[in-house]
Amino acid sequence: MHTKPDPFRPFARARALVTYAFVGASILALSTAYIASDRLAIGFTTQQQPASAPKAPATKDAAPKADKPAETPASFRFGRAKPIPRTPGTFRLMTYNIENLFDDKDDPTLSGKSDDKDMTKPADHCKNAADAIRAADPDVIALQEIESYDALIQFRDTYLKGMGYDHVVSIDSGDPRGIENAVLSRFPLSDPKVYRDMPLGGVHPDLFGNEKNDYAGQPIAFKRSPLRVTVEIPEGKVAELIKQQQANPDPSKPAAQPATAKTYKLTLFVAHQKSGRGGDYWREKESAKTVELAKELFAKDPKANIIILGDFNAMTRDESVKIYERAGYTDLFSDAADRDLSAITHASNRRIDHVLYNPAAANEVVLASRFVLATATRPERTDFRTTPPPKGYASDHFPVVVDIKPIDETASPASTPVSPAPPAASPSKAPGR
Repeated sequence: MHTKPDPFRPFARARALVTYAFVGASILALSTAYIASDRLAIGFTTQQQPASAPKAPATKDAAPKADKPAETPASFRFGRAKPIPRTPGTFRLMTYNIENLFDDKDDPTLSGKSDDKDMTKPADHCKNAADAIRAADPDVIALQEIESYDALIQFRDTYLKGMGYDHVVSIDSGDPRGIENAVLSRFPLSDPKVYRDMPLGGVHPDLFGNEKNDYAGQPIAFKRSPLRVTVEIPEGKVAELIKQQQANPDPSKPAAQPATAKTYKLTLFVAHQKSGRGGDYWREKESAKTVELAKELFAKDPKANIIILGDFNAMTRDESVKIYERAGYTDLFSDAADRDLSAITHASNRRIDHVLYNPAAANEVVLASRFVLATATRPERTDFRTTPPPKGYASDHFPVVVDIKPIDETASPASTPVSPAPPAASPSKAPGR
């Protein structure tokens, strides 16, 4: 059967060809765009990565490269960044728990928990502690946590050479670890004494805080005996310091009466009282006995200048510190809040290192000169017991410093009168050097 030709058929074929061509072109364009975009993405990523040498193929025996431990950043948020300049006509006193000043010699008498073979204080920590001492430049230093006299001499001769600390006392305090209280001084030291195993009254309770007390039922004695020693400023040195005072009068105070030079004596009780939250009862016994010992000394010499200083492991709100205050001793930072960062003395954000002086010494203590010297500590909100120490670290305690006028204002005039000196600038050389 013959059909009539479709006049539109050629146009349909052409339309189909155009459609096929359009679809093909679209697919090709999309493919090209995808490839181009992928290349662009690869190129962008490559631009963000630093160029590096090709990696060597891994081998079976190749050990993975260990990452270097991150260094703990140092914080200086406690105390003063720089020492207060020395007051003319005074000598400078410091107390410093230097933290485990152990030498590299193993003590064969210590074992178990008290073994000291791995307790050597790192050389950089020793140097940093010495740098703090050099910066403050004290004439007399009360030290805690000293392994022995020999360890202290080694520290002095290695790190404090030329500082003039020719007078040294360090005596076994009775601590199981062997640590001692000690004094380094530019001036003579006399009548040193410790009170090892001295009974404090009563026996240890069954509990130490919430834990079993290893000492339960035993008589209570000093955990670490305080060290009593008297600093003697020679008459000639006192005369020199009086002249410095006269050459640099304090304009805020009335003119002082002519002073008389005589040997000045200051008795120190260097304390390192029991640590630990459960040790309150122990510290209170130690405080009461130390007050009693100082009272015996004062009874023999009612004009005795006495300062009790060191690491008390307690804050001023604690009963063990209040015992001293009730006995008439004044806290060097009595007007500072317990959390005043400028007066914090320990990395745990506590003020537990104190300088307590009796009424006889009150007129000689220069309150305007007091300061806590900042040294490197761990950052805020880190555990000082588990976080590695930072660069520049010296101790978990910070030095406490104050200047003392070596003029016993309550003493009767005697010995060599000192004539007024002409006004002069404050000497650049520290007294006692």
